[in-house]
Amino acid sequence: MSKYMTKQRKAMLAYLSAHADEKLSAKQLESALAGEGVSISAVYRNLSELEKEGKIRRVNQSGSREVFYQYTDGAHCKECLHLSCEKCGKTYHMNMQGAEMLIQNLAQSDEFTIDKANTVLYGICKQCRKL
Repeated sequence: MSKYMTKQRKAMLAYLSAHADEKLSAKQLESALAGEGVSISAVYRNLSELEKEGKIRRVNQSGSREVFYQYTDGAHCKECLHLSCEKCGKTYHMNMQGAEMLIQNLAQSDEFTIDKANTVLYGICKQCRKL
């Protein structure tokens, strides 16, 4: 766990938690937090620490070599499977009933236990299918 809570770290955590359904790059975070005096080096330093602490996860987006980060420390995230749209990049929480059925089926048929907080299923969301 981090030794202290700096002003820059507080600003990053507040921004990340307010945008928990988005995947954000270090550059996007720097731009969003520039007005609060958060430098790119502070962004990278804090991203590294937050990832070690399990508050964010590193995400690779299909078709991009850029690294993105997503906030996962909210209580609702730790108990949910995540669905990620390959077109728009938005991440959703899978409904609990469907998630539990999937988890139970895998546990019975394959004797495999899923780590809910770190599981992401990729596909196309309802809104993007309409386009």
